[in-house]
Amino acid sequence: MSAVPRMIENAPVLLEECDQGVLRLTMNRPEARNALSAALMSTLLDALGRAAQEPQARVVVIAGAGPAFCAGHDLRELRTDQRRETYERLFAQCSELMLAIVRLPKPVIAEVHGVATAAGCQLVATCDLAVAESTSLPVSSISIAALRPTARVSATIGVEQNKPILTPGVANRASSAATARSQVATSWQPAAVATP
Repeated sequence: MSAVPRMIENAPVLLEECDQGVLRLTMNRPEARNALSAALMSTLLDALGRAAQEPQARVVVIAGAGPAFCAGHDLRELRTDQRRETYERLFAQCSELMLAIVRLPKPVIAEVHGVATAAGCQLVATCDLAVAESTSLPVSSISIAALRPTARVSATIGVEQNKPILTPGVANRASSAATARSQVATSWQPAAVATP
């Protein structure tokens, strides 16, 4: 079991690095398993908006610092204010983030390690491509709320690769993230983006 790095006070919730056409966005909340707080979602939205306008960034990679890709919504944050308006605002912000990824006119790759649960699984599913370590496991609970993310994961990574999500305990193998990034960065041609 790996130790979870301690967060340095005032550390940014998102790290950005652009190298050879690849914009790497690393969620930087390892102590919270990169749970999607309002601040992290806002910062991701801002970074994706800039990425859309940045000609140097040809590919966007979303990764997570620490032992997990993303644990979903920040439940501690959700418990601090349990009013309906708060939940509606956070879920609307999450929907806006997922739509920003879908609408980005550049490929977005989820570089998954560890688990991606709940909204973290939805984040993986929303990306154009998911590349996972052999020990990674996106997990979506089987419920009405999870049907859309599970279907989107199937579309993103394929039905055969989706089976481990529906049958937990089986690891999903994929190509290395570095290989996928370099292949997409050198061959990607933007296509017309349909908006719903």
